[in-house]
Amino acid sequence: MKKKNIQRVSALIILALIIFLFRPAYTPSINGSKSISKLVSIRVGDQNQTLLIRGKDKDKPIILFLHGGPGLAQICYARKYQSKLEDDFVVVNWDQRGSGKSYSFFMDKDSLTKNQIVEDAEEIIEYLCKTYGKEKIILVGHSWGTELGMDIIKKDSSRISSYIGVGQVVDHAEGERISYEYAMDLAKQNQDSSALNDLENMGSPPYKDVINSTLKQENIIKKYSPFKHDVNVTNDIIKGSLLSAESNGLDAIKYAFGNKLSAEKLWGTNSEFNLFDEVQKVDLPVYFCAGRYDYTTPSVLVKKYYETLEAPHKEFIWFENSAHFPQYTENDKFCDLLLNISNKV
Repeated sequence: MKKKNIQRVSALIILALIIFLFRPAYTPSINGSKSISKLVSIRVGDQNQTLLIRGKDKDKPIILFLHGGPGLAQICYARKYQSKLEDDFVVVNWDQRGSGKSYSFFMDKDSLTKNQIVEDAEEIIEYLCKTYGKEKIILVGHSWGTELGMDIIKKDSSRISSYIGVGQVVDHAEGERISYEYAMDLAKQNQDSSALNDLENMGSPPYKDVINSTLKQENIIKKYSPFKHDVNVTNDIIKGSLLSAESNGLDAIKYAFGNKLSAEKLWGTNSEFNLFDEVQKVDLPVYFCAGRYDYTTPSVLVKKYYETLEAPHKEFIWFENSAHFPQYTENDKFCDLLLNISNKV
């Protein structure tokens, strides 16, 4: 290849890389004079954070999703599972401090605490209510996001009309113990000496190496669980980060850095979380969505907590064909449930 051709190819590769990294992210428009489709960065606390706001009628009820993880931001793939909700809600996704599009290479990493994220959430809820003229919003948390959700309710539920906990964290220490014992039983049943050795070396919770031990335990459960049909959220994240309109190449890089930082700063900090001790009564309707095969946040604990919790209205909903991601695995059922909840408000 001639030198000039090599230079041209190199220039094209560099140009393509620049476009991939820095092309403007956006969210597709929604038809209708009252529709809203915004990908916005707002100042929350001491840093900019990103919201995805979508709906066919901006006067409809607002529903705010608190993603799991910590660090598993969902703006990059949210539309895949939430487009059905846009008919009846203003759907808001928020990449939390240090996660996804809200990650900053220059952020104060010591500000990444659970208490700070709860304060951020409260500020965002107030922003949404004031901006769109609402008294209250519907709050949905998943996994880690359910810890945030219950902390918000415990502090002040005046801006929340209903709370939906999906894969609710109840008693972190007891949940880890149940998950560990289930993984051990599966390894024994399948005569997996390598898995047994890993579990025995880790020892029962609390783990010394929280991140790696938890991942090993979860991988054993995924490998041998009788249920094999939960969605592959990792694939959704990869595809969404690289290919969705809401994300560019730089966002994909930020996602990876944010996920790592969130794990380092936040995993293991919630070992004392115990709703049996902290929240025995709430003053708003609550709904718990539990996958029948969920051993990440064991559903047996969620059911036990539900039975003891005092609330003006409460419901426990089994998702019989799901593990830890019922909102995706049984998406139609979940979306219909949210509409029914909204109609009760």
